[in-house]
Amino acid sequence: MSRIGKLPISIPAGVTVQVSKENVVTVKGKVGELVQPISPIMAIKVEDGTLTVARPSDTKEHKAFHGLSRSLINNMIIGVSEGFTKQMEVIGVGYKATVTGQILELALGFSHPIVFELPKEVKVTVVQEKRANAFITLTSADKQLLGQVAAKIRSYRKPEPYKGKGIRFKDEYVRRKAGKSASE
Repeated sequence: MSRIGKLPISIPAGVTVQVSKENVVTVKGKVGELVQPISPIMAIKVEDGTLTVARPSDTKEHKAFHGLSRSLINNMIIGVSEGFTKQMEVIGVGYKATVTGQILELALGFSHPIVFELPKEVKVTVVQEKRANAFITLTSADKQLLGQVAAKIRSYRKPEPYKGKGIRFKDEYVRRKAGKSASE
């Protein structure tokens, strides 16, 4: 039995979960509303404030979908009740980040600024203090979309191993290399 798939999900107060006949799960909460189609072979039951996912047999395909389906639904419930947050740090001399509405503008040492339009489901804040690195904070109810947007922002200037300049996640460790050494 799948260790993750067999765990029941407790539905917090203020969150409603609806499952259609086509196994489309709709979760509504104070942060927002998420819709996710789940494989039709999985049996989803909502009873007494708990949700369980069951699989029909022990075939390899059914085992694979069991844990995945439970994790997707659990992330949806956490997302609409609490939300998810990713923090990123912009490190480098002259590197800046500014936000106006849903548009994030990055100055990353290129000849032009990078303008990135965020999806409406993702909220962004930037803290830029004098003589300090800029911090970008992304929040959303959709964990998958949040991770995708954060990875796209990071891809504009990945942290390099010599000086550590670039965009990195808050607790990310960048392995540093020694630069050139003068010959004697």
